[in-house]
Amino acid sequence: MSAKQPGAILVVDDNPDILIAARLLLKQHYQVVKTTDNPFDIEDMVRAHGIEVILLDMNFNRDAISGQEGFYWLKKIIQQDPSIVVLLMTAYGDIQLAVDAIKAGAADFIAKPWQNEQLLGAVAAAFAHAKDKQQLGKLTRQTQGLNQALTESSTGPAFDFLGQSAAMQQVFATIDKAAQSDANILITGESGTGKELAAHAIHRASLRAAQPMISLDMGAISDTLFESELFGHKKGAFTDAKSDKIGRFELASGGSLFLDELGNLPLQQQATLLAALQNRCVTPVGGTKAIEVDIRLICATNDNLQQAVNEGRFRQDLLYRINTVEIRLPPLRERSEDIPLLVNYYLTHFAHKYKRTLRIAEQDMAALCGYAWPGNVRELAHAIERAVILSDGDRLDISSVLGANSAVQSTPGKGPGDDYDTFDLEVLEQRAIRAALKHYQGNVSHAAKALGLTRGAMYRRLEKYGL
Repeated sequence: MSAKQPGAILVVDDNPDILIAARLLLKQHYQVVKTTDNPFDIEDMVRAHGIEVILLDMNFNRDAISGQEGFYWLKKIIQQDPSIVVLLMTAYGDIQLAVDAIKAGAADFIAKPWQNEQLLGAVAAAFAHAKDKQQLGKLTRQTQGLNQALTESSTGPAFDFLGQSAAMQQVFATIDKAAQSDANILITGESGTGKELAAHAIHRASLRAAQPMISLDMGAISDTLFESELFGHKKGAFTDAKSDKIGRFELASGGSLFLDELGNLPLQQQATLLAALQNRCVTPVGGTKAIEVDIRLICATNDNLQQAVNEGRFRQDLLYRINTVEIRLPPLRERSEDIPLLVNYYLTHFAHKYKRTLRIAEQDMAALCGYAWPGNVRELAHAIERAVILSDGDRLDISSVLGANSAVQSTPGKGPGDDYDTFDLEVLEQRAIRAALKHYQGNVSHAAKALGLTRGAMYRRLEKYGL
């Protein structure tokens, strides 16, 4: 006997002899064969067993010949899961009834008693149809999910990933080597060093470049929505699940999945993520069918994950899984020779954006090169944008860049409890934020907590001050 075909079929009929005959025949050919004489069981059995094909009787009341019960349950099945293929059965073969059944959504019409070869042929065709419907549904959900993901975030990085220093040339060389494999990559570095830009560079250089790169900020999703965002959910899975949603894993299948701020993930969610990575499949919330996924995982963090492992905040087995290759992005103070390149790049970019013609004086460039840039490339980009907006004439006025920052530089020996040369609250707030970021090595979440701010409030201040 040939091996059984994968697939799950449900036979629904009020005649026990029909159920026995169908089960004995079909179980020789298919892995999952379920039967019931009560159509009210259909919904639960579909959920429990991942049913793909249903053989449905058209009449459940004695002497009923109209087939209306079959039409009713056909409609209910299609509403529950449009990908299920339904074959309607009746002992009263009628051409018009068959036509009406197919118009209502049935794939075929089978008269009882059946010929075994005829039934097996119809069931085989139904399973093939089910696979086609599942694939079409997947493509439709992927298209909708990709459109939503691209609406929520930009289609790619706003800026180029630049650097000519020896440190950055080493980063570029590592990216070129690692990108050609499917190895999981962990990008580390202080806040603002360009980890998302590096992730996009990896994806563009990879063999998956023609497929999507899907991003998710792990620090921005709530505990309750974690599985829904990553794995998707089925309609009705929870209160606000008004329709099916495809998760980021499935959206990224064939391409790259970028998980930013991974160090913020709670331990329980770390275990869930690890299981998905190990099994290479996900199950949507409220669903029963596991979905195989093929992703290239890229993660980023400004946390010291090995220290987090030592402190019990991060799973060691997950760290092993995600950092086959680790790429550390150096802070801007360690590659100050890149500052002129970056200043000119952002000056050109923002001058074009705001329709300005500006140049930068040599002494101003020297001043910018002499600044420590604790907020790294992100701070520099925001600072140049602000200067372009506020400058008069054709010369870039960097007073808006170093005006408040110069006060910070002028008192390097002072700490948070020392006397300051100003009582300006914005300057003091900037100093506190910079000090917290420095103390926590650029970890925004830890700095925000120390300052008594939410992550959202912290990011608003980083944006406000160009940090």
